[in-house]
Amino acid sequence: MISKFIRLLITAVIAGGGFSASNSLVLWWYEGPMQVKWAIIGLSTIVSALIGFYLAPHITRFVLQVMGWIETKLSKTPIQDIIGGAIGLIFGLIIAMLLRSSLALIPIIGDYLPLLVSLLLGYLGLSVGVKKKDDLLTIFAIFPRLGKDKQLGKPVPSTGSKPKILDTSVIIDGRIADICKTGFIEGVLVVPGFVLEELRHIADSSDLLKRNRGRRGLDILNKMRKEFDVIVKIHEEDFDDIAEVDSKLVKLAQKLDGDILTNDFNLNKIAELQGVKVLNINELANAVKPVVLPGEEMTVQVIKDGKEAGQGVGYLDDGTMIVVEGGKGYIGKTIKVLVTSVLQTAAGRMIFAKPKETGKSSNIDRLSEGNVGG
Repeated sequence: MISKFIRLLITAVIAGGGFSASNSLVLWWYEGPMQVKWAIIGLSTIVSALIGFYLAPHITRFVLQVMGWIETKLSKTPIQDIIGGAIGLIFGLIIAMLLRSSLALIPIIGDYLPLLVSLLLGYLGLSVGVKKKDDLLTIFAIFPRLGKDKQLGKPVPSTGSKPKILDTSVIIDGRIADICKTGFIEGVLVVPGFVLEELRHIADSSDLLKRNRGRRGLDILNKMRKEFDVIVKIHEEDFDDIAEVDSKLVKLAQKLDGDILTNDFNLNKIAELQGVKVLNINELANAVKPVVLPGEEMTVQVIKDGKEAGQGVGYLDDGTMIVVEGGKGYIGKTIKVLVTSVLQTAAGRMIFAKPKETGKSSNIDRLSEGNVGG
């Protein structure tokens, strides 16, 4: 029914165009009787209607194909680009409208020049709006956010800083939520659509451990969007010509001029090689650990053997490993140790220490060590 209506509408439009064209031409060129004039106009209108009726299905199919192509392109275009382009287009058309009266006064071409200027300024505004979208969104970010933040009178966080692109590992890790809660992260957190899809696959895995990890990642994303004062946006653009997720992340960071948030060591190296800045939360965790100097005294519980003979191993509250030389006999005890050296590795920080000599208590401990050894 709809297709028939569209066909009749197109036929009527083309017939109307044929009537207008023939009417103008006949009144201009033909000077014969009016009956003949109207006969020519009527015949031209009928011919135009028949042509329109024949061409209507082809025109409809072409329009639907164009609309589908536009819809596909828009669905893959970042929302920031769409908003920036729309704002630029509006400003360009407003300027063209203001110039319309002046341009219409120009002889000969005055009737056509406003249309040409509107097309030119509209395209120019669209192009500039897409390229300057970050600056435009920063201006509009000064207004209060709608909904809950508007009721509480909280302003929307500024989007002037670079977007932070999250990878799968940093979402599943969970510490990113704690960092966001402290307010140390600024700007927009971008979750690529392909990362979200990978999380969904992990959450639907038949392996229980993977399934729990995937669901934990989805829960963390929902928590960040609902509870914390950060902007989390889903970026639907994909790169079908690239298979690896890490390579897609790097490509997206280059396109958005953003930073990658991760705890993946390999992704860290790949991104650095291609000039993309990486914010590794493992490096952040190591950086905020307390500084320990050789000779400093610490209290530690020795819980297991070390790799080398006679070593004992303990851990600080933040997970830092302490290797106690000669600490095997103190397993299960809490003792005071003196730091001898600190080693920074890719896996984290490792502290080497030795038991503190404290007179009588030290002799008792050594005797205890000897009994254990016997």
